[in-house]
Amino acid sequence: MKPTLILCFLSVALRLGACCCPILLVPIVASAEDWPQFRGPNCSGVSTSRALPVQFSATDKLRWEATLGEGVSSPIVVAGRVISTAMTGPQEFSVLCHDAATGGLNWKTSFATGALPAIVHPNVPASSTPTADADRVYVYLSTLGILGLDARTGKELWRAPLEVPNYLMDWGAAASPILYQDSVIFCSDDDLSSYLIAIDKRTGSVQWKTPRPEMLGGYATPVICQTPERTEIVVAGTGKMKGYDPATGEELWTCNTLLRTIMTSPMVRDGVIYLSAQSYGDTERILKFALLEWKDTNQDGKLSPSEVPKEFAEKFAKADKNKDGFLEGDELDHAFQSPANMAAGGSIVQAIKGGGRGDVTKTHVVWNLTNKAPSNISSSLVVGDQLFVVKKGGICSSFDAATGETHWITRRLQNLGEYFASPVAGDGKIYVSGDNGFVVVLKQGRTLEILAKNDLGDSLIATPAIADGRIYFRTKEKLLCIAEPEGTR
Repeated sequence: MKPTLILCFLSVALRLGACCCPILLVPIVASAEDWPQFRGPNCSGVSTSRALPVQFSATDKLRWEATLGEGVSSPIVVAGRVISTAMTGPQEFSVLCHDAATGGLNWKTSFATGALPAIVHPNVPASSTPTADADRVYVYLSTLGILGLDARTGKELWRAPLEVPNYLMDWGAAASPILYQDSVIFCSDDDLSSYLIAIDKRTGSVQWKTPRPEMLGGYATPVICQTPERTEIVVAGTGKMKGYDPATGEELWTCNTLLRTIMTSPMVRDGVIYLSAQSYGDTERILKFALLEWKDTNQDGKLSPSEVPKEFAEKFAKADKNKDGFLEGDELDHAFQSPANMAAGGSIVQAIKGGGRGDVTKTHVVWNLTNKAPSNISSSLVVGDQLFVVKKGGICSSFDAATGETHWITRRLQNLGEYFASPVAGDGKIYVSGDNGFVVVLKQGRTLEILAKNDLGDSLIATPAIADGRIYFRTKEKLLCIAEPEGTR
């Protein structure tokens, strides 16, 4: 309806109401911005907010703060609610809902986790980022599966138990679900039994489940790719980017250009999928070499059953061809890594077209860069014509998203340290969070321009959320809402 017609309608309604009966006038409010999953809309990391702050601290421009508990999951924002997860006891997992504007606690729902699997730093059990719509919140914990909660009250509506994932190196679970239409989509890539699953968001029933037997442990969040041909679910994993049919889970295509371990998530724009990733070692280092370095505790060049998690006993026994009780040499080559997918280490930055069929390795790679120093954990950011990456030591690079041309390579952000959080962008700025608690703000563009370096005073491992001009930073224990004063936005 045109604005002039709306005004005429209201004018008539007011006159009728004065003569006949009172009517309820509902204010017309602009729709709020949502950041409904890990890295916001479709894992893009890009906000439509304006007037985002450049300079701030743990006290300056702090709108509100809330104590959560231990966790590295990212906050999400949906329908004016901020949803977070945390470990609030040794075996207690909590989902918390705060008012996005004021920080008031709407509800908190806690669950007994039972015995938790081994996990290594910096991962913790509350590491999976939830997803939500206006009606429900969907969360994952390794020992509980996926839970559907009422978004207004926090009441548990349904529970979908899943297999507890297993990792040779005890990395622990950290995968995050997404929503697509009426489905909760979740990828569990571990070292024993990987799969992609769709669960009905209303009932918690399984719609389909597709095994991914060639995959090793990884943490890529699925993304939705829309092309002229179709809509696809795209997942990055060991050695391969794959596209799936959202309705059935059928594998549609594979692009065999990735690395052994994928901890970063892709993002999609205009039917092109972008990914930067780094996997331990070089192009010759398959899983065997990582196992000998990290699991061979006595450094005798072979693995014994005591050096491998007990869940892998069956695979161990099958790979032990000479039955001497050890895995060594050729036995290690295929003991835990699929012979059909012997992906190795290295580093890549890639752009791949969606919409293919079958093996698209030779047909759908738009550009591919190797040894360009991307991060193994922090996902890349595509904003404007720029693909931006950051890694350990505060080393960053930027490339042209369309061509892969280098804007700059391996430049310092002036903030040494680890980088686990993925960069996010809005209002012409890029926000880069370091584990040391500093947030570097960059001007978006083809040249490196540092606008500010802000100290939030505590470790930053979770990726921030941006919505309605506010930035939500999750430290190890707290949630901080940073924004410009109301009158200046």
